[in-house]
Amino acid sequence: MISAIKASSNFKWWAFATIGIGTFLSVVDHGSVLIALPSIERHFGSDLPTVQWIVVGYALAISVLILPMGRLGDIIGRKQVYVWGMVIFVIAAGLAGASPNLGSLIAAKVFQGVGSAMVQASGIAMVISAFPGTERGKALGTHLSVVGAGAIAGPAIGGLLVSAFEWRSVFFANVPVGIFTIIISMLILLSDTPEIPKDGEVRPRFDWGGAMLSGLALLGFLLVVGNGDRVGWTSGLIISGAVATVISGAAFIWWELRFPYPMLDMRLFKRKLVSFGVAAGWFSFLGSSASRFMMPFYMQRVLEYSPREVGLLLIPPALCMVLLGPISGRLSDRFGSRGLTVLGLSVSASAWVIMAITLTESSPVLLIVLLLMAQNTGTALFNSPNNSSILSAVERSQYGVVSALTQLVRNSANVTSIAIATTVVVATMGSKGVEPSLDAVSPAVADAFVAGLKWAFWMMGGLLMVGITLSALRGRGPKPEQAVRTESISAGSASD
Repeated sequence: MISAIKASSNFKWWAFATIGIGTFLSVVDHGSVLIALPSIERHFGSDLPTVQWIVVGYALAISVLILPMGRLGDIIGRKQVYVWGMVIFVIAAGLAGASPNLGSLIAAKVFQGVGSAMVQASGIAMVISAFPGTERGKALGTHLSVVGAGAIAGPAIGGLLVSAFEWRSVFFANVPVGIFTIIISMLILLSDTPEIPKDGEVRPRFDWGGAMLSGLALLGFLLVVGNGDRVGWTSGLIISGAVATVISGAAFIWWELRFPYPMLDMRLFKRKLVSFGVAAGWFSFLGSSASRFMMPFYMQRVLEYSPREVGLLLIPPALCMVLLGPISGRLSDRFGSRGLTVLGLSVSASAWVIMAITLTESSPVLLIVLLLMAQNTGTALFNSPNNSSILSAVERSQYGVVSALTQLVRNSANVTSIAIATTVVVATMGSKGVEPSLDAVSPAVADAFVAGLKWAFWMMGGLLMVGITLSALRGRGPKPEQAVRTESISAGSASD
C-alpha cells in the first residue's frame, strides 16, 4: 500500500497531509499552552513574567535555530531533519508534562523549540518540493490554512484539556499524536536527495560559523526588542545589547560572503524577487502582528467583554485566513504574485486607517470584528503569493534555508511589531498623565489607551505602505511555466 501511495499521482497530497499533521500539532500546542499559563502559575506559586518564559524560551529557540536547521535539511536531507525534529518535539512534550518544577518545565519547552525549529524549517520545504512549480502557491496557501486552523483550535483544545484534566494534559496530549506523525512520516515521506557535488567538488559542509553568528545576532535582536519597553530603550543594558546585535549581524554577513559553503547565500539578495519579497514580508508582519496582541486588551479592558467572548469574536478573522489562503495561492499560480501582494497589503492598510479614524472608547464590536476580518483577508492575499514568488527565484537545493528565512522574517517581525506598538501606546498614555503600562488599562483610562491605539494603527498603516511599495517594485517574476523549466534544469544539473 505504501508503495502504491508513493507511486500515485496524488502523492503530493499524501505528503502534504503527513506534514500538515505535524504543522497542526505544533500550532495547536502553542495556543493550548497559552491557555494553560494561568494554571501553571497557580500550581508552582510563581508570577506571570516568570511563567511567560515557557512561551518566550520556546519562541527564542525556534527563531535562533530555524535558519541553521533549514540549511541542515538542504545538506543532509529534509526528511531526516523533519523526523528527528518530531522525535525531539515528542520527548520534550513528555518531559514538560512530567516537570517537577517550573525551571525544568521552561527547559523542556526550550528543548521542544529545537524540535519545532527542525520541523518548521523542513516541513514547508518538503511540501513545495512535492508540488510542481505551477502549484507552489496552492501548496503554500493550503499550508497557511492548516496554520490558521491550528490557531483557532489551539485555545479551544487547551481550554478543554485544562478544564477536564489539568495543565499537564496540554503537554501529554502531544505524545500520542506526535508518535503517530513520526510513524507515518517515516512511511510516507520520500528521502530527498541532498546536494550532489559536481565533478571535482566536495560535498557542502555545514556552516557552523554562520549558524553561531546568526544565532547570536537573532538572540540579541529578539531580547533587545522584546525587553526594550520594559527596561527602557535608552538604558545601558538595551544599548549594549543593540551594539552587540549589530556587531554579530555584521560579522555574520562578512562570514557568509567569504565562507565557501555559506548557510545563507547572501548573493541571493541580489535577486529582486528575494530581497524585495523578504523586505515586503517583514513590513507586512511588522504592520499587522501587534493587532493580535493589542485588540484583546481593548475588547476586554475597554469594551469589557469576557475572555471567552473575545475568543469567540476573534474566530471570524482567523477563518478569513483559513479560507482565503488556498484561494490566494491558486490565484498566484495562475496570474502571478505582484498584483495579489499589492492588493493584500492595500486591504490591510485600509483597515488600519479606518480603525485609526473611527476607534473610540465605545466602538461597535461588529465594526472591530469586520476590520480585523479585512486585515486578515489582506494578510491571506499577501502571504502565500509573496512566499511563492521568493521561492520561485531560488534553486531547489536552497528551499530549506529560504523557507526557514521566510518563517524567521515572520517571527522577528512579530516580536518587533508588538514592541513598537506597545511603546507607542504606553508613551501616549504617559503623555496624558496615565501610568504608562498596559497593566493600567481599564475603562477609567480608556481615552488615553484608545488615543495610543489610534497612533499605533496609523504607524502600522504607514509600515504597510512601505510593504506595498516594495511589492510593486520587485517585478513580476517568472511565469509558472518558466519556473517549471528552471526547476527541471536545476534538477538535471544536480544529477549530472
